[in-house]
Amino acid sequence: MVDKRAIGKRTVISDSKSNVAISVRGLSKSFRLPTERAWGLKQAFFNRLRGVKGYKDQKVLDNINLEIKKGEFVGIVGRNGSGKSTLLKLLAGIYYPSAGEIIVNGSLVPFIELGVGFNMELSGRENVYLNGAILGFSNSEVEAMYDDIVKFAELGEFMDQKLKNYSSGMQVRLAFSIAIRAKGDILILDEVLAVGDAEFQRKCNDYFESLHGNQTVILVTHSMDNVKKFCDRAIMIEGGKIACEGKPEKVAEAYEKLFI
Repeated sequence: MVDKRAIGKRTVISDSKSNVAISVRGLSKSFRLPTERAWGLKQAFFNRLRGVKGYKDQKVLDNINLEIKKGEFVGIVGRNGSGKSTLLKLLAGIYYPSAGEIIVNGSLVPFIELGVGFNMELSGRENVYLNGAILGFSNSEVEAMYDDIVKFAELGEFMDQKLKNYSSGMQVRLAFSIAIRAKGDILILDEVLAVGDAEFQRKCNDYFESLHGNQTVILVTHSMDNVKKFCDRAIMIEGGKIACEGKPEKVAEAYEKLFI
């Protein structure tokens, strides 16, 4: 359902001549939170007479302005509740802006909630085809990449078991292995570098290093090591505003000072 209070806009374009992948101007986002429940029409009527709204508007992002160039690997950091994941969901089109404008130049693939669309009663094999369809792949395309997905996830002997018998780590490995097959001009990643055991994380790191300079990547993370290792530039969100941006080392230092 479209939020009627969302008066901002998000536009997707395809401009090969521009070196800008994402442009954000005056972006704000508020959520309406209930404060008093109205039990029936009578209570709602009396609340209105008393001037009780029954809700409050919580501003999560306030006048965000940023520009991300094609081929940049940008880290977005901030404490829990700072608004960084909300920013990703606005960029991905999951939320609508309350104000401001987002321009996305090219196709965008969000890795925000791995495993969305998984069915626990289906086998790992069946979930590969199901998720592949959700990502827009044809049955023959999934079939062609199936062996690579299984090999990367290291789940060959488990693929005919129902997903409900998988550990959470196994589920995430499978979801990630499927997700990275989706090709887009811009990738949005929310803490996906933290999946799996040490060996699987090494494979994930190798994959992201292969993207560096070849793809526009936006990474939300709490790991300053990953910010300094992968990112060309970093942005810190604090209280719904951009508090610091620039070189990864500079932003990592500012982030770590928040906890001193």
